[in-house]
Amino acid sequence: MKIAISAVAPTLDADLDPRFGRCRYFIIADLETPVFEAVDNASAASSGGAGISAAQMIAGKGVEAVLTGNCGPNAYQALSTAGIKVITGISGKVTDVITEYKLGTYSAVQQANVPDHFGIGGASGTCKGGRGMGRRSSQ
Repeated sequence: MKIAISAVAPTLDADLDPRFGRCRYFIIADLETPVFEAVDNASAASSGGAGISAAQMIAGKGVEAVLTGNCGPNAYQALSTAGIKVITGISGKVTDVITEYKLGTYSAVQQANVPDHFGIGGASGTCKGGRGMGRRSSQ
């Protein structure tokens, strides 16, 4: 079984990136072996559709679950349509997240945990009440 974890660097000792669609890397870990793949997230710098694009790329990797801090509605829909479990609210080192997943610590969510465009502008999951860097103008 393979899982994908959003990460700030391409190593197992990297911190988890709290953003899904705009994370810098994904660590694809095979839970039956010590093998992992670090994948550069080309969607991170896109002007729009980062979550959907990242979800499509992850689905192509054959993963069964995604572990991240935050996942918006478009990415969540794309992942769940592909049959991929989404687990949000995660933080810590990638290696610790893998260990906790193997222990059954985490549960899949049934919906997105942040609004559209939450991670825009390089926000690192710290947006509070829609007033952070990801807020869209009402003009």
